[in-house]
Parts: sequence; C-alpha cells; structure tokens
Amino acid sequence: MARLGGHHHHGGRERSHVGLTVATTTHAQRRRSSELRLVVLAAVITGAGYTLAALGKNSAMPPRILPFLGVVLLLLVSAHIAIRWFARGADSTLLPVAALLNGLGYVMIARLSERLAGLQTTWTFIGIGVFIGVLVVVERINDLSRFKWTFFFTGAGLLLLPLVPGLGFSSGGARIWVNLGPINFQPGEFAKLALALFFAAYLAERGSLISNSTRRVGPFNVPETRDLLPLLAAWAFSVLVMVGQRDLGSSLLFFTLFVVLVWVATERTSYLVIGSGMFAVACVAAYHAFDHVQTRVAIWLDPWSRYTGKGYQVAQSMFALGSGGTAGTGLGLGDPTRIPEAKNDFIFAAIGEELGLFGATAVLIAFVLMIGAGLRTALRTQRPFEKLLATGLTTILGVQAFIIIGGVIRVVPLTGITLPFVSYGGSSLVANYALLALLIRISDTSARRLGEVPDQPTLSERWTARRVARAEKKVGGPA
Repeated sequence: MARLGGHHHHGGRERSHVGLTVATTTHAQRRRSSELRLVVLAAVITGAGYTLAALGKNSAMPPRILPFLGVVLLLLVSAHIAIRWFARGADSTLLPVAALLNGLGYVMIARLSERLAGLQTTWTFIGIGVFIGVLVVVERINDLSRFKWTFFFTGAGLLLLPLVPGLGFSSGGARIWVNLGPINFQPGEFAKLALALFFAAYLAERGSLISNSTRRVGPFNVPETRDLLPLLAAWAFSVLVMVGQRDLGSSLLFFTLFVVLVWVATERTSYLVIGSGMFAVACVAAYHAFDHVQTRVAIWLDPWSRYTGKGYQVAQSMFALGSGGTAGTGLGLGDPTRIPEAKNDFIFAAIGEELGLFGATAVLIAFVLMIGAGLRTALRTQRPFEKLLATGLTTILGVQAFIIIGGVIRVVPLTGITLPFVSYGGSSLVANYALLALLIRISDTSARRLGEVPDQPTLSERWTARRVARAEKKVGGPA
C-alpha cells in the first residue's frame, strides 16, 4: 500500500507539472496572438494612412501600395517572430505601439518628402535588424551588469566623438553629429543607452550603500565619496559635454535619467528634491551664461514678435495646430511644409494639423501606453538591475516625448530632440529599437521567473552544455 500510495503521489506531481506547463504555454500563446493581431492592425493603419496622404496630395492612389503594405507587414511580422522565438513571455503591447508610432511617423515623412521617406525606410530595416539582433545576443539581461565600466567608457567616448576635429560637425546650432564617410549619425542617441546601463548596474551594486549613509555633514547624512563620486562624475561629464555641444535637450534627458535612477535605487525622496533643486540652479545658470538659451526662452514666451526671425518655426507650428482643429484638415490636405523642420522637431505639429486634436491625442495615448508597459515591466521584476534598467529605459522614452511635444505646444522651451519612433532620423530610430528590445528582454525574464512561461535554457547555454557533454564523453571513453 505504501508503494502504491507513493506511486499515486508521484503521478499526481507529474500531472501537476504537466498542467502548469500547459497553463504557462497557453499564457504565452495568448500574449503572442494578441501581439500579432495588434501588429497587423498597426500595419493596416500605416497602409491606410499612406493611401490617404497620397490621395490628399496627388488625388491618386499610390502606385505601389500593395508592395508597400507587404514590406511593412514583413518587417513587423519578422520582429514579432523574433519575440515569439526568443522572448515569448514578453509584454504584448510594446512592439505594436512602437510599430504604430513608426508607421505614423513614416506616413508624415513621406507626405513631406519622398526622398526622406526612402531613407527612413532604410533606417527602419536597420532598426528592426538591430531589434532582432539584441534579442538574439542578450539572452540573460543580468549578464550586462558585469560590463558596467565598459558601458561607461563607451558612453563617454560616444559623447566626445562630435568634439573630435574632422569627425564632428554642427547642424542647427548644435555640435552633435559625426561624419563617417557617407554616414552621418548622432552618437548621443547610443550614449544614452550605454549610460543607462552603467547607472543601472552601478546603483544595483551600490544603491543600498548610498541609501544607508552614516557620514554626517552638519545636520545631513551623506553617502561616502567613493560610492557617490563615480555617479556624479558620469552625470557631470555627460551634461558638460552636452552643454559644450549646445544640446540642451540631451542635457535635460541625462540629468533626469540620473536623478530618477538614484531616487528609485535609494527610495529616498530627498535625492529627488535635491536633484530638482540642482536642476533649477543649472537652468538659471545656463540662462545667464548662454545667449542661445536666452533666445529660446524669449521665443517660448513670445514667438510672434520674432515671427520673421527665430520665432518663425514656433509661430508656424501654432498656426498648424490651430488650423488642424479637432478632426484635422485630412492627410495630404494641410500645409505642414511651411514649418522648416516639420520632419524632425516639429513632426507633432504636422500630425496635429492633418489629424487634428484626435490624431495628436492618439499619439500621446500611444506614448502613455508604452511608458505604462515599461513601468509595469519594472514593477514585475524583483532584481535591482532589471528594475533600474527598465525604469531608466522607460524614463528615456517618456522624457524625450515630453520634452519635444511640450516644446511644440509651448509648455516648455523648445530643445532640439527627436520624438521617439516618429521623427525622421536613423540614429534615433535604431537606438530606440535597441532600447525596445532591452525592455522586451526584461519583460520576458520577469515572465519566466514568475512561472508564466517555462524558463528553458538559452541557445548559448544549450551549446555550452553540449560541448561539456562531448568533452566528458571523450575523457570517459578510453577508460
């Protein structure tokens, strides 16, 4: 009886294990099925927008609409298949929302310039390729924390590249570009990822030491210098380089990334308050020290008196948003070409003109969904590095969107920064797809740890195990 009872218990355990596997597999399949439907919907919306823009502009159907829709579907389904193979437990909303934003941005760029639309197509191919490559290469997200100093020096080097004579050049008043033969790119777009990885890895290791500081300076407890100095050095270096390059939008982005991650790592509101105070002091100092900061503040307050000069773009964006009204003029029926930088800094104004308040709100909702998915990913994981990295990557997306949209609608002074996945630009698009892949990898890791999908060995782990087995077989063979 004892043996029979033991056998029955073992069978129950096997059935329980099988039931858990079926449940987790069904959970993963449901996520991937939802993702596929949303990705197809994003492709259809992009194709419909492209068709409407061509009809509004030329009163004719675009001649290559079916090949265009096929290419869009091929790209997005390729990214979906990569997630299904390499990160099947990941959040199901990140890729579709990014695809929708990318598609809407492409429609507006094609509406403004066919030549730039062709270049954006090339960069989208590269971005999707990088997205898939990151998912393949980064199999265990925590492995990246071992290379924190490599990421720091990589980020620092990328920030310094535009200052190298013969490589860097200025455009639009900011020296943030690098010329390598036929390719021009912004190294700062990739530096933000490297520094986010450094901050997350360093704070995951030293965050508790910084939080539990016992050294007193007057009435305050302050961290040990050896714990805080590398972080301050990294932040100061990035901000000083960005200010030297006259790229204030990126300076604000790096500062916010630094303060948010220190706050999350230490769970001390005092760091958030001190960081906000430092930011206010830096703003006042920058205003008095740099003429171009004073000019941008003046344009922000009153673009109309400078309509024939540097306030022209901001004023035109206000006219565009006003003429768009609630429902918009219709794709291809507006006149966003009056805004000189409609493809870059002011693409949100072009969207607001032709799609109106409804279209602009849809873009905002898409960013809110993406930021919410990123923060949900951070909340679901319990490992410090994963939590900090997910928070940092989400902060980069959210702050970028706030800075540029806020600048276009005159909530904050305008700074030269791209709208993620929407604005024209290869560097931004490729870097943001790499960022998206890292977020998806963190989401998948959390799902495996929570038992939502089976935590199977990665390809490299299987290959290593196979090599070890072969080596053991060779050693044991002659004996």
